[in-house]
Amino acid sequence: MPARISIVTLGVADLDVSSAFYAALGWQRSTASSPEIVWFRTADSALGLFPADELAADAGLPPGGEPAFRGVTLAVNLESPQAVDAALAVAVAAGGGIVKPPAATEWGGYSGYFQDPDGHLWELAHNPFFAFTEQGQLDLP
Repeated sequence: MPARISIVTLGVADLDVSSAFYAALGWQRSTASSPEIVWFRTADSALGLFPADELAADAGLPPGGEPAFRGVTLAVNLESPQAVDAALAVAVAAGGGIVKPPAATEWGGYSGYFQDPDGHLWELAHNPFFAFTEQGQLDLP
Protein backbone atom coordinates (compact mmCIF):
# COMPACT_ATOMS: atom_id res chain seq x y z
CA MET A 1 0.00 0.00 0.00
CA PRO A 2 1.39 3.45 -0.84
CA ALA A 3 2.32 5.62 2.13
CA ARG A 4 -0.01 8.53 1.48
CA ILE A 5 -3.16 10.10 2.82
CA SER A 6 -5.41 11.19 -0.01
CA ILE A 7 -8.53 12.19 1.89
CA VAL A 8 -9.52 12.85 5.48
CA THR A 9 -13.28 12.74 5.94
CA LEU A 10 -14.79 14.21 9.08
CA GLY A 11 -18.21 13.15 10.30
CA VAL A 12 -20.17 16.30 11.11
CA ALA A 13 -23.48 17.07 12.81
CA ASP A 14 -24.45 19.94 10.49
CA LEU A 15 -22.94 20.00 7.01
CA ASP A 16 -23.78 23.68 6.43
CA VAL A 17 -22.26 24.85 9.75
CA SER A 18 -19.09 22.83 9.25
CA SER A 19 -18.75 23.91 5.62
CA ALA A 20 -19.06 27.55 6.64
CA PHE A 21 -16.41 27.06 9.34
CA TYR A 22 -13.78 25.65 6.96
CA ALA A 23 -14.63 28.25 4.32
CA ALA A 24 -14.14 30.95 6.98
CA LEU A 25 -10.64 29.55 7.55
CA GLY A 26 -9.97 30.54 3.96
CA TRP A 27 -9.95 26.98 2.62
CA GLN A 28 -11.04 26.52 -0.98
CA ARG A 29 -14.21 24.51 -1.48
CA SER A 30 -14.00 22.12 -4.42
CA THR A 31 -16.55 22.16 -7.20
CA ALA A 32 -16.72 18.39 -6.68
CA SER A 33 -18.84 19.14 -3.57
CA SER A 34 -22.48 18.12 -3.56
CA PRO A 35 -25.44 18.48 -1.18
CA GLU A 36 -24.32 15.19 0.42
CA ILE A 37 -20.58 15.83 0.90
CA VAL A 38 -18.39 18.92 0.89
CA TRP A 39 -14.78 18.82 -0.28
CA PHE A 40 -11.96 21.24 0.50
CA ARG A 41 -8.58 21.26 -1.22
CA THR A 42 -5.46 21.17 0.95
CA ALA A 43 -1.78 21.33 0.02
CA ASP A 44 -1.45 17.60 -0.64
CA SER A 45 -4.77 15.92 0.13
CA ALA A 46 -8.48 16.66 0.45
CA LEU A 47 -10.74 17.24 3.43
CA GLY A 48 -14.25 15.84 3.17
CA LEU A 49 -17.19 16.77 5.38
CA PHE A 50 -19.98 14.20 5.55
CA PRO A 51 -22.91 13.75 7.96
CA ALA A 52 -21.62 11.70 10.91
CA ASP A 53 -24.42 9.10 10.97
CA GLU A 54 -24.06 8.54 7.22
CA LEU A 55 -20.29 8.19 7.56
CA ALA A 56 -20.77 5.57 10.28
CA ALA A 57 -23.25 3.70 8.08
CA ASP A 58 -20.85 3.84 5.12
CA ALA A 59 -18.21 2.16 7.30
CA GLY A 60 -20.73 -0.45 8.49
CA LEU A 61 -20.84 0.93 12.02
CA PRO A 62 -23.79 1.99 14.15
CA PRO A 63 -24.30 5.73 14.65
CA GLY A 64 -23.41 6.97 18.08
CA GLY A 65 -22.33 9.75 20.31
CA GLU A 66 -18.89 11.26 19.97
CA PRO A 67 -16.40 10.65 22.77
CA ALA A 68 -14.71 13.65 24.38
CA PHE A 69 -11.39 12.63 22.81
CA ARG A 70 -11.49 10.57 19.65
CA GLY A 71 -7.83 9.52 19.76
CA VAL A 72 -7.02 11.54 16.63
CA THR A 73 -5.73 15.02 15.96
CA LEU A 74 -5.19 16.70 12.64
CA ALA A 75 -2.31 19.12 12.26
CA VAL A 76 -1.29 22.10 10.18
CA ASN A 77 2.43 22.78 10.34
CA LEU A 78 3.38 26.40 9.80
CA GLU A 79 6.53 28.34 9.05
CA SER A 80 6.83 30.29 12.33
CA PRO A 81 5.33 30.78 15.79
CA GLN A 82 3.78 34.01 14.48
CA ALA A 83 2.06 32.04 11.73
CA VAL A 84 0.67 29.67 14.39
CA ASP A 85 -0.76 32.61 16.34
CA ALA A 86 -2.25 34.13 13.18
CA ALA A 87 -3.82 30.83 12.10
CA LEU A 88 -5.33 30.32 15.56
CA ALA A 89 -6.85 33.80 15.42
CA VAL A 90 -8.47 32.90 12.07
CA ALA A 91 -9.82 29.62 13.52
CA VAL A 92 -11.31 31.43 16.53
CA ALA A 93 -12.85 34.13 14.31
CA ALA A 94 -14.41 31.35 12.21
CA GLY A 95 -16.03 29.83 15.31
CA GLY A 96 -13.38 27.38 16.50
CA GLY A 97 -12.70 26.92 20.19
CA ILE A 98 -9.25 27.11 21.74
CA VAL A 99 -8.41 23.84 23.47
CA LYS A 100 -4.78 24.63 24.31
CA PRO A 101 -3.30 28.07 23.67
CA PRO A 102 -0.09 28.01 21.63
CA ALA A 103 3.13 27.90 23.61
CA ALA A 104 6.74 26.86 23.30
CA THR A 105 7.12 23.07 23.47
CA GLU A 106 9.64 20.89 25.26
CA TRP A 107 10.89 19.62 21.88
CA GLY A 108 11.83 23.10 20.65
CA GLY A 109 8.76 24.01 18.64
CA TYR A 110 5.58 26.00 19.18
CA SER A 111 2.12 24.45 19.26
CA GLY A 112 -1.52 24.94 20.22
CA TYR A 113 -4.88 23.25 19.61
CA PHE A 114 -8.37 24.30 18.55
CA GLN A 115 -11.52 22.34 17.83
CA ASP A 116 -13.97 22.76 14.98
CA PRO A 117 -17.76 22.99 15.52
CA ASP A 118 -17.96 19.19 15.82
CA GLY A 119 -15.10 18.87 18.32
CA HIS A 120 -12.48 17.60 15.85
CA LEU A 121 -9.08 18.59 17.22
CA TRP A 122 -6.59 20.51 15.10
CA GLU A 123 -3.02 21.22 16.14
CA LEU A 124 -1.32 24.30 14.77
CA ALA A 125 2.42 23.86 15.08
CA HIS A 126 5.76 25.27 14.12
CA ASN A 127 8.53 22.69 14.09
CA PRO A 128 11.88 24.35 13.39
CA PHE A 129 13.29 20.94 12.40
CA PHE A 130 10.82 20.42 9.50
CA ALA A 131 11.06 22.15 6.14
CA PHE A 132 8.47 22.79 3.44
CA THR A 133 8.59 22.14 -0.29
CA GLU A 134 8.06 24.97 -2.77
CA GLN A 135 4.44 23.78 -3.02
CA GLY A 136 3.92 24.21 0.74
CA GLN A 137 4.00 20.52 1.58
CA LEU A 138 5.77 19.21 4.66
CA ASP A 139 9.22 17.90 3.68
CA LEU A 140 10.11 15.32 6.31
CA PRO A 141 13.71 14.08 6.39
